Amino acid sequence: MTLAARLGPRLPARLVSALAAGLYPRFEPELRRLADFCPPGGTAVDVGGWYGPWTRRLAQRADRVVTLEPVPHLARLLASVTPPQVEVVAAAATDHTGCATLWLPPGGRGDRGVSSLVRRELHTTAVEVPCLPLDALELAAVTLIKIDAEGAELAVLRGAAHTVERQLPALFVELETRIQPLAPVLDWTAAYGYRGWVLPHDRWLPLDGFDLSAHQSRTCHVAEHGLLRRSLAPHRRYVNSVLFLPDGARPGRPAAHTVHHHVPHGPLHGR
Repeated sequence: MTLAARLGPRLPARLVSALAAGLYPRFEPELRRLADFCPPGGTAVDVGGWYGPWTRRLAQRADRVVTLEPVPHLARLLASVTPPQVEVVAAAATDHTGCATLWLPPGGRGDRGVSSLVRRELHTTAVEVPCLPLDALELAAVTLIKIDAEGAELAVLRGAAHTVERQLPALFVELETRIQPLAPVLDWTAAYGYRGWVLPHDRWLPLDGFDLSAHQSRTCHVAEHGLLRRSLAPHRRYVNSVLFLPDGARPGRPAAHTVHHHVPHGPLHGR
């Protein structure tokens, strides 16, 4: 267990949320480059809100942020510490509506950010949570869907198929070979006309020219260091997410047909 995972439950949740928001752009530098793929206005979606580092940053750009977080106490925290344009849905995003089994690591709280609908060896505790597809939220003017679902990313995408097909948002998806094979998500995004991009250093590279599997194999030891250690040594890069943009777009340059509109705030069954 990492130092942050040990200290997190002992600290006030609001403090942990603030620390995560401050450290995360060093841990995940794509967050510092939001302007490259998340235009101002519209609706941004954060699937897997955790302590809210992405939600907080997205709220600085989007008119509306919809965050899905299935761990109950984290969903309550997010609803209490985020700006008014953030709407928190206390549910897991997947490809069907109902209830699902959320698997948690030892301790049964979900603070480590590795909870998932897909059970792995590190999971020892289960809790039933509400679940729904993103399409059921009927969101308008979606500019970005960020997905960190610890192995359940494909189910999230399937549940957002109509939104993706109609609105062509940017998709920022966690992909790790140590958790799941890459091919299913890559095949799905390609079928919907998306091209992948990665940020191994300071320049975006097309995924089709970057061997993500080989990179992760070489740098997998970095993934074990945890948020705090990786934030303090950002040069030790482990790329574990892919930005997917509609064909014809590239980071910092949207496709010509992509148009986003201002979105009035509307109620969801969260917050």
